[in-house]
Amino acid sequence: MDMKVAVDTMWVLVTGMLVFFMNLGFACVEAGFQQSKNCVNILSKNFVVFAASTVAFWFIGWGLMFGDGTPLIGLKGLFMISGADNSPATGAAYQGVYSGISWTGVPLMAKYFFQLVFAGTAATIVSGSVGGRIKYFSFIVFSLLLVGLIYPTVGHWIWGGGWLAKAGFWDFAGSTVVHSVGGWAALTGAVILGPRFGKFGPNGRINGIPGHNMSLALIGALVLWLGWFGFNPGSTMAADPRLIAHICVTTNMAACTGLLAATLMSTIMLKKPDFGMTINGCLAGLVAITAGCAFVSVSSAAMIGIIAGAIVVPAVIFFDKVKVDDPVGATSVHLVCGMLGTIFVGLFAEDWVSPNTTGNGLLFGGGSKLLIAQLTGVAAVGAFVLITSSVAWYLIKATMGIRVSLHEEIEGLDIGEHGNQAYPDFVTRKSHGNYVGVSSGATTIESGYAPVGK
Repeated sequence: MDMKVAVDTMWVLVTGMLVFFMNLGFACVEAGFQQSKNCVNILSKNFVVFAASTVAFWFIGWGLMFGDGTPLIGLKGLFMISGADNSPATGAAYQGVYSGISWTGVPLMAKYFFQLVFAGTAATIVSGSVGGRIKYFSFIVFSLLLVGLIYPTVGHWIWGGGWLAKAGFWDFAGSTVVHSVGGWAALTGAVILGPRFGKFGPNGRINGIPGHNMSLALIGALVLWLGWFGFNPGSTMAADPRLIAHICVTTNMAACTGLLAATLMSTIMLKKPDFGMTINGCLAGLVAITAGCAFVSVSSAAMIGIIAGAIVVPAVIFFDKVKVDDPVGATSVHLVCGMLGTIFVGLFAEDWVSPNTTGNGLLFGGGSKLLIAQLTGVAAVGAFVLITSSVAWYLIKATMGIRVSLHEEIEGLDIGEHGNQAYPDFVTRKSHGNYVGVSSGATTIESGYAPVGK
């Protein structure tokens, strides 16, 4: 193995580890945006989802995504990564079944690990949008279906040499493959589950249900921002000094302009710079630049972030108005801005950034061909994931059920689903004016009530 393969492999593995670390970011953001009574549940879902994703992607997802087959799906190398690698790293005589990812020379296990952490990201996006009312094991089953079947099908179309790749569709690091897929699955889950109890009142009234810990949400956002420096530059799957430096800068620029734009937009629309909107603006910029980070200039990245950050605020408000209850804004951040970022490749791409890839977008004299390909991909992926994820949710609903009881929802999923609480020493005030004592062992609620003041 030569030095280039060794360096490229280290680069891919380290950036993959950064993407894995994003699981902590998602857990913290989602927990912070949820009520304290559901904190353990959100943390547990974000913890278990990567384990479920690993099993599903190893057993079937990888082969469906990258195995040789038809333009629609991989048919070879299924079940536990069977078959040889298509990589020069295996030696002079290599014949394998994963042609769709043979363009990178790192070993097969490095390819698998890096792609696995992306698959896990798509699944964890769903967790927040269905928070506060979904059954724990129903969510795990959906995650298995998403990562094992739905996500790799779309991935094969785009990254596995499938029909969208052949049609000239480009998504460098996953605005569509990861974020839109997760966003569509999150939207269908939120709609089929229905809103949390008390979210919407009579006459169209929208009741705010604030998150319990904005400090935790900020920690999560910063962890995600850091992880994105693995997510986007690592997608080169090679230590190309010029390109990975460029991608780091475009990624950071879009995050910053998205953050600022959302802060300004929330001030205009909500009369105050809402901090939750500021966090989602940063994430919106990151999601939107993910498709084009290796294809656009830094100035274009700044504009992409501005647009995404400005749009995410009215998007959150829109979903509330149409009675889609998404406690963390996952649909606005990952779905809306994922689609936008993919379309922006067709507008802002410049051939000099990554020569012989996208060519120029519409705004740089390249005509409409690239834009049409991007729009086609957005529409096709949206239709496919909307249908398949809806079928998955309804199947789970018909067999296992997907929503906890009203009593459990009001009491909190931490107690009902897990038998413990995130903050056992806090005293919970009941509506009748008494306190309910909570044991310090974090496992049970005491049956007695103590008068207020004692």
